[in-house]
Amino acid sequence: MKRLAILVLLSLTCYGCAQDQKDPTTLKGVLLQQLQTTHNVKQWFVPADVALDGLTADQANWTEGKGNHSIAQEVTHLLFWDAWTLAQFKGQPQAKYSGNNDDTFTTVDSKQWVETCKKLDQVMTEWEKAVQAADDKKIAASAAIIAHVGTHNAYHVGQIVYIRKVQGSWDASKGVH
Repeated sequence: MKRLAILVLLSLTCYGCAQDQKDPTTLKGVLLQQLQTTHNVKQWFVPADVALDGLTADQANWTEGKGNHSIAQEVTHLLFWDAWTLAQFKGQPQAKYSGNNDDTFTTVDSKQWVETCKKLDQVMTEWEKAVQAADDKKIAASAAIIAHVGTHNAYHVGQIVYIRKVQGSWDASKGVH
């Protein structure tokens, strides 16, 4: 009986803690949270800002020599697709696209690296602002593309962390041991 009382007390305590972190209850809220947690809000996994923090241009352009993309190439790919789909969402002209996804993975020099990271941060912020400002009808009509942007971001941020682990530049205290 005493054990049961302790279990009930612990579960109520845990339930109370869980209630402090409110999950979104609307489609807009869920999609916005997905964009934020792949950008700069650390929850279940490492967001882009943490994955890229402290990375030099040399580290960003490093490859293991087996034909896989560098971190810089992953970032330019994310930047292209986040900007392209954001323009689509806003009804603006989209950047030219050759139809070959390989063209979205480009290299950057040391001068371009910092600017490329800033641009990715800006476009991710713009996505969040656009979703926040959109009405429910626009969100419903665009839910699939917004969700794909979030999952695409999570996928490639995971690759960035993995590449950093392989090259030995990942600080495990930032997450993903």
